[in-house]
Formats: sequence, structure tokens, C-alpha cells
Amino acid sequence: MKFQEIKDQEQEYIIHTYGRVDAALVKGRNATAWDVEGREYIDFTSGIGVNSLGYSDPDWTAAVSKQAGEIQHLCNYYYSPQNTALAQELCTAAGMAQAFFCNSGAEANECAIKIARKYGEKRGAYKIATLENSFHGRTLTTLAATGQEGFHKDFLPLTEGFLYAKAGDIKAMDALLDGSVCAVMIETVQGEGGVVPMDPNFLKALGELCHERDVLLIIDEVQTGVGRTGHFYSYQGYGVQPDVVTSAKGLAGGLPIGICLVAEKLRDILKPGQQGSTFGGNPVVCAGAREVVRRVSSPEFLQTVREKGEYISKRLEKLFQVEFVRGRGLMLGIKLKSGDAHDVLVKCARQGLLVLTAKELVRFLPPLTITMEEIDKGLLIFEKVLQEEN
Repeated sequence: MKFQEIKDQEQEYIIHTYGRVDAALVKGRNATAWDVEGREYIDFTSGIGVNSLGYSDPDWTAAVSKQAGEIQHLCNYYYSPQNTALAQELCTAAGMAQAFFCNSGAEANECAIKIARKYGEKRGAYKIATLENSFHGRTLTTLAATGQEGFHKDFLPLTEGFLYAKAGDIKAMDALLDGSVCAVMIETVQGEGGVVPMDPNFLKALGELCHERDVLLIIDEVQTGVGRTGHFYSYQGYGVQPDVVTSAKGLAGGLPIGICLVAEKLRDILKPGQQGSTFGGNPVVCAGAREVVRRVSSPEFLQTVREKGEYISKRLEKLFQVEFVRGRGLMLGIKLKSGDAHDVLVKCARQGLLVLTAKELVRFLPPLTITMEEIDKGLLIFEKVLQEEN
């Protein structure tokens, strides 16, 4: 099919919830993709942080293909060695005790919210405190957890029991924890909020406050997790230890997965029948995730992520069109001095570079395996687009 035929088909048959760019990708290798008409693109998006090992990584492909040829799915009545092994490997990497598998970041956060309410049930504490400008998902309850009114207004009424504090303001959070709150849920870097890293002192004080008040600390690592910031989980670079961690996006290298990890004090907090998922923990997905975890948990691999992020940041900071660059590892937001970030996204795609936006910033989330050659090629296109903007 030609591109225009695909676009026409989309216009006719798909509900228009996405602002798509004129590119229909059909194949890829690492951080390079090709569209239906053979045009090449450097990918600084990794499918919004999902393709952590890039497109069609040979070892990941072999692991997934092998598992698909053996047994592709079984219901959760039965044991799966891929499932149990991944749970152990993730708990070891994260310093946690147990895991629940589901299909997405929103589902993982829903599970974390249920665990928090179960934890606070005996003392009547059911509220969850989150931060202004946060993003925790698109289901009704995770929208309620999201601290951005713009996501709320079209879908009222949302699930009740969510409170919001200003990021970095420990006194404001302290005031919210009045005995009715069972948990605080935060991102260490607010991704959809504009790639905003948390102040390390605020996170440390928040961890201590939660411990003093017997309030669970839930860290949403859906976008920041599995190596994205140069640590296996971002909180490990901040020196805090959460009670619950949620993870998704890059965990299975391109297959749908969500996971909710709990600390030892929450072991078996949910009983049979209180939570479930038809596809959660699927053995094919787990086989792909195990290959990602094997590679990404290596200290040497994580070091390369930090080095690549620093290299990109330094290159961008030299551009006179760039006001600032912020983020951690290969999760970067670029504020331009002038021009619209979405216009830049569209122009980059026309020139052969795929980027994202986050509010008024251009956002880079390249595959963690992106090569220096691919980085240089993509940055040259970005620089050219910015020069044409001015």
C-alpha cells in the first residue's frame, strides 16, 4: 500500500485520538527505521520509551520467537517458568520482594492504588497524595491520580480520594498527610509534565516523611524505569527506597507489559481474587522482558546510557536556538528559545528524524542501544531543522 492509502484507511476506520505524523513505519534496526515508501528515519522516540533495545534486536527477537514457538499463552491458573524467573530477576534488580504482572503502566498504577487502599483500610486511610503536573495514566482512576486539570475536565466525575501537592514543597505534602492518606505516588522525573526531574532533597525528605507517618511511598517508574535514566530504576540514583514501584514501557522491549513491585512489608497484601489480568505475565512477553533485564541491568550498559545522555545534552546546549536541556540519561527535554515544539516535531519527521514533545518542550527518548553514529546523524537533522526555524 502507498502511504496515502494507509492514511485514508486510518481516517475512515480509526477513532482519531492521536495527532499522527505523516510516516508509516514498516521495518527497523536499532534506532533506524524505514517507512512504507523506503524513506529512512533516525528514531529519538523508541515508541515513547518502549523499544529499549531498538527495533528488531537479534537476541530479543530470538528469545521472543523461541518462546512463541513453544507456548504463547496460558491462563494464570497455571505456573509459567518465564513468568516466575522474570519476577525474581526484577525483584533482585529493584530490591523489592514480590511482583504482580499486568499489561500497561496505567494497570500497574491501578494495582499500586489498590494495594495502598488495602494497606490503609484498617485505619480508614484511603486518600492518595500525588504531585501537581504529574501523569499516571489514562484510565479514570489514574487520570484522577494525574495532577493536571487538563486531563480531568472532559471525563468528570473521576475516582475520588486524590490530593495534589506542589512538586518540591515538602511542607505542602506534610500538610496533606493528616491521617486520611494511605500513600504518596510520585515520578522521579515528570515525563509527560515536561521532563521535570525531582529535587533530590525533596525526594529524600518525602521518603522520611512517609516512613514517619506510615504512608506508603509509591514510585511510578513507567517511563523512567529499566535503564532510561542511566539507573535500572531511577529512584536508585536518588538514594530513596520505595514501598511500591510500578514499571511498564521499556520493560519488554516492545511488547505490552506492566508490573507492580512491592517491598517485604507488603508481601501477600492482595489475596486470591482481589486482583487479576488475563494477559499479564504472558510467557512470550516475559521472554522478551528477560532479555531486556539481562542486558539493561548490567552496570556497564547503564554507564553507556548516562554517557550518551551527557553527550547529547552537551551538543544541544551549544545551539543558540536552545534555551535549556533537562532530564536524566536518555530522557531529555529541550526548551527552545522560540518556535513551537510540535511544529519542530513535524519538520524533523519530514527531514528523517523522529522526536516527541512534552508540553512546550521537544522530548528525546531514543533506544538505549542507539549508536554514536545514529546519535550524530539525528542531531545533524535536528540542528538543520532549528536553523531553518530561525
